[in-house]
Amino acid sequence: MIGKTRHHTDPPRGVLHTQLGEGVFEHARQAPAPTLAAFVEHYWCVRWDRRGQPPRLQETLPHPNVHLVIERGEARVWGVHDGRFRRVLEGRETVFGVKFAAGGFRPFLGSAVGALANRSLPAHGVFGAGIDAVVPAISACAGIAAMAALVEPLLLAHAPPADPLATQARALVAQAANDRGLLRAEQLAECAGLGLRALQRLFREYVGASPKWVVQRYRLHEAVAQLQAGRDVAWAELALALGYYDQAHFIRDFRRLVGCAPADYARREAAR
Repeated sequence: MIGKTRHHTDPPRGVLHTQLGEGVFEHARQAPAPTLAAFVEHYWCVRWDRRGQPPRLQETLPHPNVHLVIERGEARVWGVHDGRFRRVLEGRETVFGVKFAAGGFRPFLGSAVGALANRSLPAHGVFGAGIDAVVPAISACAGIAAMAALVEPLLLAHAPPADPLATQARALVAQAANDRGLLRAEQLAECAGLGLRALQRLFREYVGASPKWVVQRYRLHEAVAQLQAGRDVAWAELALALGYYDQAHFIRDFRRLVGCAPADYARREAAR
């Protein structure tokens, strides 16, 4: 049973450029079938048509998720990347993806997800030759429901048994994302009833990034969201609220991830 189409009204978290100017840009998400809900967060599709328009750079912040991506005639599995993702939008293109739940790809892969960090592999190595067979039809589909209908049977055919450690990893990543008072990996380990090293092993095996990385990235996601909302920000107070000892450390991490200082990013977004 294919999941019902669900067009989310909330913007995708971590998108750095909220206005793309002229041209057509579409983004849709769809829930998976209930059988896959423990492993797959959602399907997504991005389409753009910027023919006759200048190229436009889009950047997104990293998430602790593995993606199956079909684009440009190829299907690949992408592990967690520690830097922002950059893509120049030009011409006309369609990209379809499967966003696996945090911890949800490990049961398909059968080995540590940490080995995929900052790299990709051909999807047929995990899902068989059938995934390559549907690639040519993806760009011709009318919408995300038709795309999911092509790919979801292949996921179902390889669906692994329930994995309690995958469920635990997903819950802990969700807690790191949503609990604004959670500022350190040690706090997350305490919530999980685990020692820090045990938590680190769980995340290396199932998530593909360290718990410290996950906590810090979500706090920086929060900072970006506040700046995009146009709120007046007291930088020192924001740095402390996000778990930084001083403003300079926060600015340094923000610049490393986003590519510019927080004040520069705020001005850039306000001008769009």
